[in-house]
Amino acid sequence: MPDRKRGGGLPLGPARMMSHRRCPWAQSDVMIHYHDEEWGVPVHDDRTLFEFLILEGAQAGLSWETVLRKRGRYREAFHQFDAEKIARYDSQKVRELLADPGIIRNRLKISATISNAQAFLAVQREFGSFGSYIWKFTEGQTLQHARRGAKGVPAFTPVSDAMSKALKKRGFRFVGSTICYAFMQATGMVNDHARDCFRWRELQ
Repeated sequence: MPDRKRGGGLPLGPARMMSHRRCPWAQSDVMIHYHDEEWGVPVHDDRTLFEFLILEGAQAGLSWETVLRKRGRYREAFHQFDAEKIARYDSQKVRELLADPGIIRNRLKISATISNAQAFLAVQREFGSFGSYIWKFTEGQTLQHARRGAKGVPAFTPVSDAMSKALKKRGFRFVGSTICYAFMQATGMVNDHARDCFRWRELQ
């Protein structure tokens, strides 16, 4: 996801982009940037966690690259993913969003963003932060894997199953196990870079 620099290691530049072996899915400019700078980097900031939760849900049925290319407009349209503001969206705001060509204009996904903001705030009130709650599923640690390639990466795991079940009980929507596992990968709850990818070792 472009524009937010969270990654460690070397700064992104032409030399780095050309000289490193990457996970095979990182092909286009936006995907390479996301792979090198964000994917698998541990996230504990609540607003960033909420952003990934919403974007992963928006991806359902679409490619991740499509979502990444719309990310900038999503931030503008959804108040920089401020959950308190989103939780108060009314029917007029929903109509505005459905007319915005810069985002994925799916009524169910937009409605879920609002209800997820409300559920997100409830988790914050109960646990102090959403990060404190969600990282409990991996006991506060990044699950380190050593995948040989994209074929070895699962679509879901028992941990994502548990996360999905728990989030649904709390009123979250578009949080199936596959979406939860993608969220875990994106936010560094797991390191699923291929073993021969340069980021795998950097994120150990």
